[in-house]
Amino acid sequence: MFGGMHVFHHWFDHFSGVGSGARTLEIIRRSPIRDERPWPLLFVHGAYTAAWCWDEYFLDYFASRGFDATALSLRGHGGSSGSESLHMHGILDYVADLESVVADFERPPVLIGHSMGGFVVQKLLERLDLPGAVLMASVPPGGLATSVMRLFMTQPLLFGQISLMHWAGPGAVDLDTARRAVFSDALDRERLREFAYRMQGESQRAILDMTVFSMPSPAALTGTPTLVMAAEDDALFSVNENRYTANLNDAEFVVIPDIAHAMMLEPRWELAAAALADWLERLPTSETDQTVVDLPSDRR
Repeated sequence: MFGGMHVFHHWFDHFSGVGSGARTLEIIRRSPIRDERPWPLLFVHGAYTAAWCWDEYFLDYFASRGFDATALSLRGHGGSSGSESLHMHGILDYVADLESVVADFERPPVLIGHSMGGFVVQKLLERLDLPGAVLMASVPPGGLATSVMRLFMTQPLLFGQISLMHWAGPGAVDLDTARRAVFSDALDRERLREFAYRMQGESQRAILDMTVFSMPSPAALTGTPTLVMAAEDDALFSVNENRYTANLNDAEFVVIPDIAHAMMLEPRWELAAAALADWLERLPTSETDQTVVDLPSDRR
């Protein structure tokens, strides 16, 4: 993987959309510390965050279980280039970032996408065959509209604060709002402050794409084995919305109890990690022997 390079942090250059020029993506990797599994893992973050969210717990957890575990920061996020033009980046730009990283693997990875990252993974699966995919508290295939309407009707104050965050950035909301939106009451205030400080702005174009313009097409998805993970206490995407995602993708479905939207950062993060590890253990090894397939144009 990555030309046999065994490092924790790695930078590489690639070319993205027309007129974008050379871009640099931040990659954080943990090599397996015991016998390597037959497939590597590639983690894709959600909105307002970056690869660091997986580096808190998940990368070490899965490396300790023999997985080659990698996380990327999409353009404009974390240590990746493009922050100066953040609001120009759309979902298809993020898909291009992910596809370029997948292409650099020596063996096709299992993709794990959280929230917006799950939406990006769904878009990529329209055109690639991969060993497996996991959608954690993911934006549904129908986009943000249903979740936004539910929040508006049931939690108008939280809806207003989240709307403010969309337009003005995470710094516009207080810690209590951040907790209600993505964390549970179990997260202590010191860790809440730490995580909130590391949040960043998100592309308004990407948010608009997930609301109107760039919906995944479940009918065009490949036969990639898929797991959908719902957080029981998720304020953004309900258990039923995640179940809908699983049904459309013909995916296995699991609900993680007593945990909120940011599953990988919650005090009970190991519940989510263990459920993911269990599914990976049952993933047929034969699926990992395939190569990445670029589908014909009528499947794109």
